Amino acid sequence: MLTRALQKLIEGRLDLQKVSLLIGARRVGKTELLKTIRDKMGNTVLWLNGEDADAQALLDNRTIANYKRLLAGYSLLIIDEAQYIPDIGRKAKLMIDEIKPLHIILTGSSAFDIVQTGEPLVGRTISYQLYPIAQMELQQVEDLLQTRQHLEERLIYGSYPELLGLYSPAEKQVYLKELINTYLLKDILAFENIRQSQKFRDLLVLLAYQIGGEVSQDELGKQLGISKNTVARYLDLLSKVYVIYPRGGFSRNLRKEVVKSQRWYFNDNGIRNAMINQFSPLALRQDTGQLWENYFISERQKRNAYHEEQVNSYYWRTYDQQEIDLIEEKNGELTALECKWKESKVKVPVAFVNAYPDANFTVVHQGNYEEWVV
Repeated sequence: MLTRALQKLIEGRLDLQKVSLLIGARRVGKTELLKTIRDKMGNTVLWLNGEDADAQALLDNRTIANYKRLLAGYSLLIIDEAQYIPDIGRKAKLMIDEIKPLHIILTGSSAFDIVQTGEPLVGRTISYQLYPIAQMELQQVEDLLQTRQHLEERLIYGSYPELLGLYSPAEKQVYLKELINTYLLKDILAFENIRQSQKFRDLLVLLAYQIGGEVSQDELGKQLGISKNTVARYLDLLSKVYVIYPRGGFSRNLRKEVVKSQRWYFNDNGIRNAMINQFSPLALRQDTGQLWENYFISERQKRNAYHEEQVNSYYWRTYDQQEIDLIEEKNGELTALECKWKESKVKVPVAFVNAYPDANFTVVHQGNYEEWVV
């Protein structure tokens, strides 16, 4: 059985008088992770499902006496889908302030949920984001040869947990399309009451074709027939439900460096490919470089998050087209990573060397990427 990287982190802090917020897109395994923790903790855990009317009724009377009766004998309270509990933030605040010892774990599937849930809990929370399965997690169940044999499949179908139990390409394609329609986009369309749902999907398709390139909100708006402000709003919403995420340009105030534009990446390659209905083998594709860049940068993001490393991530480009795919800034030190599917000799851009002579530069390819994602 695969142990998620967050399990050890969460379990190591259960003795703290805090509220843990576990966020992430739907179907990445939040509930299964918490069930594993619950089973290890035994009868010290009270589990509630926020969608259940009985659970909502138990918490409805926001008084210390009610919550002390409810939590008698328990030191851990888990509320799955906590956003469905009215005023859950204030209720969790009262419990964590007045009942000791107690640790609370709340789950939600978008940043919308956290806005509603977490605002009254400032200073009392620990936040975790769960991603689709990370390569650092798969090391538990496969050796280096298996990892390399499965790499092309992950570039095409991504890393959602339930894909591990599906074996045919047809099954995986059906699953990913259903995932988009039933979970990922359903939440945001319903939450924001978006009327132009097709425009919303068309935006994702355009982004899928522009991985690794700067995205102009003006140009996207013209192509879609909507305003720049609407594009910006849609991009923000998509990032809040963990479908996509941005990278800004890196600069230390050099005039020739591009900083105003953003690049957008998908949290999972399978979702990206499902949006454009493209599941062909790499040998038949023209976008292998884009798939590799999206995959590596997303795996690197998972790795940094699960190791709890505070890293600022960017791309770098000058107006004369010198560029580097990923710049990481940590404790004032720079690491530059260029993504190439096949091993090749790539020179560091002259402008980058001149501007940042102390930075480390590495070309990341399918033969050496493992050391950067574990």
